[in-house]
Amino acid sequence: MDRSIPAATQQRRQRQRWLTGAGILALLVLGLVAFRSILKPSLDRSAILLATTETGDVEAALTAAGVIIPAHEAVITSPIQSTIRRVMVPVGSKVQPGQTILELDRELTTTALAKLQDEQQQNRNKNNQLQLTLEKALNDLRSQEQVQQVKVRSLQSALRDEQYMLKIGGGTSESVRQAELNLKVAQLELQRLGEQIRNQQAANAADVRELGFTMQIQDRSIAELAGKLAQANISSQQPGVLTWVKDDLGTTVQAGDALARVADLSHFRVRATIADSYADALHLGDAVIVRINGTDLRGTISTVSPAVEKGVVTFYAALAQDNHPALRSNLRADVFVVTKALHNVVRVKNGPFYQGGKEQPVFVVKDGKAVRRTVQFGESNFDYVQVTSGLAAGEQIILSDTKDYLDTPELTIKD
Repeated sequence: MDRSIPAATQQRRQRQRWLTGAGILALLVLGLVAFRSILKPSLDRSAILLATTETGDVEAALTAAGVIIPAHEAVITSPIQSTIRRVMVPVGSKVQPGQTILELDRELTTTALAKLQDEQQQNRNKNNQLQLTLEKALNDLRSQEQVQQVKVRSLQSALRDEQYMLKIGGGTSESVRQAELNLKVAQLELQRLGEQIRNQQAANAADVRELGFTMQIQDRSIAELAGKLAQANISSQQPGVLTWVKDDLGTTVQAGDALARVADLSHFRVRATIADSYADALHLGDAVIVRINGTDLRGTISTVSPAVEKGVVTFYAALAQDNHPALRSNLRADVFVVTKALHNVVRVKNGPFYQGGKEQPVFVVKDGKAVRRTVQFGESNFDYVQVTSGLAAGEQIILSDTKDYLDTPELTIKD
C-alpha cells in the first residue's frame, strides 16, 4: 500500500536538485571562461616594451662602423736602412719637437757616406787631370796656328816679291802663280786650324760640364745621405703624444719603414667603413651623427676613399666638437650618415617590432588590451621610425617582437 511522502522530504529533495543544477551551471560558466581565455592569449606588461607615438623629426640614415682617430697624426719613417738600437720614449708619453724618440745604428750609413766622399775626391782629381789634358791639346793647336800664321805672312811676302820681279821683267808668270797657290794653301791650312781650335774649345767645355754634372749629382747624394745620417736619431717635428713606436731592438728596417706615430690628442676625427653598395650615397659635406657611449656628436663627411677594399668603402668625418671629452683615440663608434631629414612627422621609437617594411601589423595598447592594426611606415634610423598612416600621435604600441601573435586580433595586457 503506497504511502504519501512528507512535505519536508519533498522540499529537501527539491533543494538538492536546485543545488545540483546550480553547480552544473557554475561549472559550465567557469569552463566557458577558461575556454575563452585559451582562445584569447594575454601578455604580462612587465615582459613587453611599450612606446608612445609622438610628433618630431626623423633623419633617415645609413649605419656605418667608425673608429675615433686623431685629427692630426704624424708618421715618422726611417731615413736609412739600419737596425734599431734603442727606444728613448715609451708609448703614451708627450714629446716635444726635436726630442729623440728612437736611435738607429749609423755604422752602415757612415760607411756609405765615406765611400761617396772618396768617390767625389776621385772625381775632383779626374776634373783636374781632364782640364790639364784639354788645355794641353788646345795649346798644341794654338801653337800650330801661330806657326801657320807666320808661314802665311812669309808666303805673302814671297808673292809680293814675285809680282815685283815680274813687273820689272826679272820673273815669270809661272813663278807668280806658284807663289799665289802656295799662299792659298797656307791660308786654307790656317783656316782649318782655327776651326779645329774652336771645335776643341767646345769639346773641352762639354767634357768639363759633363764631369761637373757628375760631381754635382755626387754632392747632392753626399748632402742627402749626410742629412739622413743626422736624422738617425728619430725625433718628432711637432708636439704631441707618442701613440706607437717600433720597439723591436735589433730589427732591420728599410728606408721609408714606419718607426713611430705622434698624434695631437686634443682634436679628433672619425674613420668609418660602410658596404660598397652604399658608395653612391656618400657625398662630401653630408651630415653624420657619431654615437659614442650614448653621446651623439654631429659632423660632416670630409673625405671619401675612391678605392673599395674587401667590399667596403672608407670615409672620414670631421666633427663640429672635435675636442669633446667623450672622444678617445681608437674608440669604436656608430656612425649614421644622414640621407634625408623629415620634420614634424609622426614617429615612434625603433625596436624589435619593426621589420623594415613599408607596411606591417602592430599592436596598439588601450584599456588593458592590445589590438592588432596595420600601419604604414616611411623613413627610419637607428632611433625612430616615421609613421605615414595607421597611427596618430599619442597612441601606445608594443615595441617588443610580436611575430608569434601575427594571427591574433587582440591580446590582453595583464598587470
